[in-house]
Amino acid sequence: MRRRDLIKGVLSFAAMGPLPALAQQRGRVRLIGALTGISDESDSKVRYAAFRQELQRLGWVDGQNVRIEARFGEGNAARIRKQATELVALSPDVILATGGQATELVLQATRTVPVVFAIVPDPVGSGFAESLAEPGGNATGFAQFEYSLSAKWPELLKEIAPNLKRVAVIWDPSITAGIGQFAVIQSVAPSIGIDVRPISVHGDLERIIAGFARVPNGGTSAAAATVARRELITELAARYKLPVVAPFKIFVIGGGLMSYGADFVEQYRRAGGYVDRILRGEKPADLPVQVPNKYELAINLKTAKTLGFMVPPMLLARADEVIE
Repeated sequence: MRRRDLIKGVLSFAAMGPLPALAQQRGRVRLIGALTGISDESDSKVRYAAFRQELQRLGWVDGQNVRIEARFGEGNAARIRKQATELVALSPDVILATGGQATELVLQATRTVPVVFAIVPDPVGSGFAESLAEPGGNATGFAQFEYSLSAKWPELLKEIAPNLKRVAVIWDPSITAGIGQFAVIQSVAPSIGIDVRPISVHGDLERIIAGFARVPNGGTSAAAATVARRELITELAARYKLPVVAPFKIFVIGGGLMSYGADFVEQYRRAGGYVDRILRGEKPADLPVQVPNKYELAINLKTAKTLGFMVPPMLLARADEVIE
């Protein structure tokens, strides 16, 4: 489903007015806190639209029998921590946390308020859940990916740039997901004839990428926790004519070449189902953490042309979304 169709559907559905059953409901308005580490941008709006749409389908309408308090961290850790504390202080019935950093800071602020997380890499390794099947605490939700997914990124780069010899992997070495993803990429690199170089997302990317690009036949791969610096990564890839692949479609929408990752809009929709179950009395500890059941390949043909790459027809045929 295209984002404009989704938004149109949400607006049309809302215009119908409250369902009769909802109009007759009485009682306290339930409070849902929502925290994401990035900005209130178009991509976030589409995800939240899917979340609200699913809640409404299940009988919960924002402004009627539920109220959603949303906060956006703008990629700033101190701001995210402050907002997590503020949301917990409101005593919400449940909190929807997006991303590993937001989830970690929410769970530092509370171990009693139910938390549903989405787009979280390695929730077990990060300590958010005891296991996928039995989370055990006050949090459950939806994992961003399985580590094996990371192996696809250098393979996709090799398909679009057959002469590729070197890949700069932009990652966060301070988080479990970053370490796990890089290990997988490093393990498959020899089999496809490339060398990999780790680059911390917290480093001087302009200087490091400029140095990396001096040697030909290079490419870049953006791993977990890089979305806050996606504009700079995309700009540098364009400046130095480097093919780039990322796990987030927002990179491609913003001018990046390729992305391969989970359908995050669908994760928000499914998160709406978990929030509904918690509002009706179920416990996060009894709801298993779910891994993605669908991965999407997105390609920006305009960027490919600008960079001088021809997208192979077979690769193009596999794409779920093509931006021209």
